[in-house]
Amino acid sequence: MKLFRIKGGVHPQGFKALSASDPIRKLPLPPSLSLPMLQHIGIEVRPMVEVGQHVDKGQVLGMCAGEEVCKHALSAPVHAPTSGTVVAIDRQRAPHPSGLPEMMVTLEPDGADRWGERLAPLDPATASPDELARRIHQCGIVGMGGAMFPTAAKLEARRQRALHTLLINGAECEPYLTADDRLMREGAANIVDGIHILQTLLGVPRVLVAIEDNKGEALAAMQKAAAALPEIEVVAVPTAYPMGSEKHLVKVLTGREVPSGGLPAALGFLVNNIATAHAVHEAVRFGQPLISRIVTVSGGAVRRPGNYEVLPGTKISDLLAMCGGLKSEPAQILAGGPMMGMPVSDTDVPVTKGTNGVLALTRSEMHPGRHRPCIRCGACVSACPCGLQPLELASLVRNGKIEAAEEAGLGDCILCGACSFVCPSHIPLVQYFNHGKGEMAEMRREMERAARLKKLSDERKKRDEKKAAAKRAKQQARKAAIAARKAAETAQKADAQTATGNSEGKA
Repeated sequence: MKLFRIKGGVHPQGFKALSASDPIRKLPLPPSLSLPMLQHIGIEVRPMVEVGQHVDKGQVLGMCAGEEVCKHALSAPVHAPTSGTVVAIDRQRAPHPSGLPEMMVTLEPDGADRWGERLAPLDPATASPDELARRIHQCGIVGMGGAMFPTAAKLEARRQRALHTLLINGAECEPYLTADDRLMREGAANIVDGIHILQTLLGVPRVLVAIEDNKGEALAAMQKAAAALPEIEVVAVPTAYPMGSEKHLVKVLTGREVPSGGLPAALGFLVNNIATAHAVHEAVRFGQPLISRIVTVSGGAVRRPGNYEVLPGTKISDLLAMCGGLKSEPAQILAGGPMMGMPVSDTDVPVTKGTNGVLALTRSEMHPGRHRPCIRCGACVSACPCGLQPLELASLVRNGKIEAAEEAGLGDCILCGACSFVCPSHIPLVQYFNHGKGEMAEMRREMERAARLKKLSDERKKRDEKKAAAKRAKQQARKAAIAARKAAETAQKADAQTATGNSEGKA
């Protein structure tokens, strides 16, 4: 298959050998699980349990008021990863850059790991697309590459766009991370089944599975598993960062560029992650909700790096302890990869459905040097895979000119960190962009809030005018009725007087 070049990108040292060689290991149950009610990009779901309640494995802990509400709120249900007792429902520090508290259900495992009632398996060959999509929603599946976009909501693109290709992202381009690599090596058949289910649901004739060419074993395993399905093509793409960006995968595979501000669906592509496809297989074939995921635990400070099957809600401190603990004091702990991961200042925050890695990095593994003035070398411009001017954007954000930054392309930044990685002055460019995007989102929320208030005000004004008009009409009708009654009474009196006069005349 012919591949196309993309602009920019970088080639950081991989460090994947630290965790890629050993098979996936299942960890013991942690002492407690803190499950956020926000493990998706939408709004918080509502806790459906009470403190002191015993729950079974797979039981719903949180969900929206209804399926349609969930779909429009971009939310997904949260399930119990094991059986146990709910010991708290409160707001705790969240695994989020803001560090703000989120609603969480704290579960104390009972050790029995007992399943409750499970959804019946579905046959993809006979189930309708709506039934398959409903099952994916019921099982709480979200994008497991880190974005946590509800998969059922993404699949709604089949109703709005003329889709022709399902693109499965197995690039895993971030340094250190090997969770998808190991999952493809060990579970290729299940992943391909999940891919085929997604293809059936979407009704697209073609599937492309993109895997970086540094993952030879994963490539071979996936090609073997997909050999009997000619519509699924497993493609080796060049090893580069950020090859895992869905827009850049479309560009590499097809030469077509996703428009600014647009999504791959605008060109007929729908992109899903390898781990997401595996979760779809589990949900449809076995009725199993998303209650575990593979997480890479790595870094120079980790005693036993590897890939582990982890329950969402496991605290990062417990996860590191179950992996042998730390052999030295880490300079930084990250949730995710070193390029786009989130720094963790409190290891009591939990792993979520979107956590693909936990890294404990030593000082020698950190990007060295202090922030110095820009030397106008242009390295950030060359490295930007989106064709942006990172220094100009950072300057606009730093000076509070968010609208100007948006006009200059801030919305197209994918926060990959390539510009920060190559900057010889160590300017934290991606931090400025993160801040700017947060400001942009807040401005949009304010505009939407103002628009909603104006709409409500206009609707109330219309209601008031309608009421006033109805009141005036009623008053006019009452006046007309009174006038008519008085006229009738007057006419009646006149008739009576005339009748009296006539009778007197006759007399």
